Amino acid sequence: MNTDPARIPVIIGVGQINDRACEMDSLALMVASLERADRDAGGGWISALDSISVVCQISFHQLGNCAEKLVTHFGITPAIVEQSRHPTGEAPIEFLNIAANRIGAGEIEVAVIVGGEALRTSAQRIREKQAGGGIVDLMRKAAEGNGGITSALVGAIGHLAQYDLVAPTDCYPLYENATRAAWGQSLAEAQAETGVIWAGMSDVAASNPNAWINRQHLPDAITVADADNRPITFPYLKRMVANSSVNQGAAFIVTSLARARAAGIADDRIIHVGMGVAAHTPHNLLKRDQFASSAAMEVTLEETLKRNGMTTADLSDVELYSCFPCIPKMARRTIGWPLDRPITAFGGLTFGGGPVGNYMSHAVASMVDKLRADQGTALLFANGGYATHNHAIVISSDPLPQASFPHDYDYNAMAKGRRGPVAAVDGDYQGPATVETYTVFYKRDGSVRCGTVIGRTPAGARVLAHVPATSEATLAFLTGGSVEPVGSGGTTSLGSDGRLHWTAS
Repeated sequence: MNTDPARIPVIIGVGQINDRACEMDSLALMVASLERADRDAGGGWISALDSISVVCQISFHQLGNCAEKLVTHFGITPAIVEQSRHPTGEAPIEFLNIAANRIGAGEIEVAVIVGGEALRTSAQRIREKQAGGGIVDLMRKAAEGNGGITSALVGAIGHLAQYDLVAPTDCYPLYENATRAAWGQSLAEAQAETGVIWAGMSDVAASNPNAWINRQHLPDAITVADADNRPITFPYLKRMVANSSVNQGAAFIVTSLARARAAGIADDRIIHVGMGVAAHTPHNLLKRDQFASSAAMEVTLEETLKRNGMTTADLSDVELYSCFPCIPKMARRTIGWPLDRPITAFGGLTFGGGPVGNYMSHAVASMVDKLRADQGTALLFANGGYATHNHAIVISSDPLPQASFPHDYDYNAMAKGRRGPVAAVDGDYQGPATVETYTVFYKRDGSVRCGTVIGRTPAGARVLAHVPATSEATLAFLTGGSVEPVGSGGTTSLGSDGRLHWTAS
């Protein structure tokens, strides 16, 4: 454990901004949130920064490296100027862990983590034929431009893309349907659980001025489809998925306990940083052992608590990443978090806002506010990619005696050791198979576009198959809810489009 106050990392300042007028780009949001964090910490910290870490943004790709632009804007010369390679959800928590390690090692004294996304501004400007792009176009640029994020994180080249598994909304339902079956839930029970969790997030967002949607939603408003809550991909509706149509920025400042005290910051304004853990799942969906659980997530959550000498009973609060319902559902089961307790301090990615990779900066800022007000200890869990990257950390209003820095937070080897064997893929198989998992895709008018099944052959190989919109009986079986499709039988056959097609038995 660290006993030298100069080597104990703490959070001292947080700042958030919502630009509902659509006047700011991503860099301006970062500037504003960093200035707010500086004021929250008492002022004078920007000029003292040793490290500035920026979460990569996609709204204005022409901005390039925003970390370098922030340094220029503020006229500062921190030793470390960095930006995440991809705009993925674990980045703010990983940067927090890195900053804590650097402070613990005596390499730096003051760090900031900051990010911003102005997707609404970009969408507006593309409509006006100015710079930027519409939200759909921007997500595509993220796939093609920002280091090839989609192809890198999903392996969505060729085979997966051929079967419509490209975007996050395509892929997360594979986990939702597989976990529902594994937990023995009916479709109605699984949707009801989502409704309770998401309604709880809306309650938090309704009372958080930093959230994007400040309105409570009852469970039925989450789980019942209507004109404002259209189906996206089965079984997800619009209010169950991340809301990226936002203009939001957030920042938080990390320093040593000694530096904070020297600046006269009161103890009740100081939030202590605990130890973190990270683990990952293979990028390519077809190289994952299963979709009913995530060894990387389980290791990340379990080992974070263990390293900080805690159990779930020691936690007053949690932030469980909520891009899609399957993630907090799996996470809360891993740590034993009750269904009726809030899973967020910010409001979740639907109601708080889903600024691509920077959501957890808002979660950190809102959790700091909550811990200052109520006192307690929180677990922050971040997810990135397509259920690919997992990173968690503990923060507390009280000192964390088990915390020791620097430390190695990479637990990927343990996660790899827990994973089961990975099935081979048979891209040409025709014949009987069973459903491992599946989803159905919808058009904007709510009609079915098509479906995709991941099946298992009698030999245990994986096979992907397309379900055309004309296969009404199979689609009705997959979405009907009266019988669980996962584990049921069907047949693959070669369609006229050159893809394998699935027919339910």
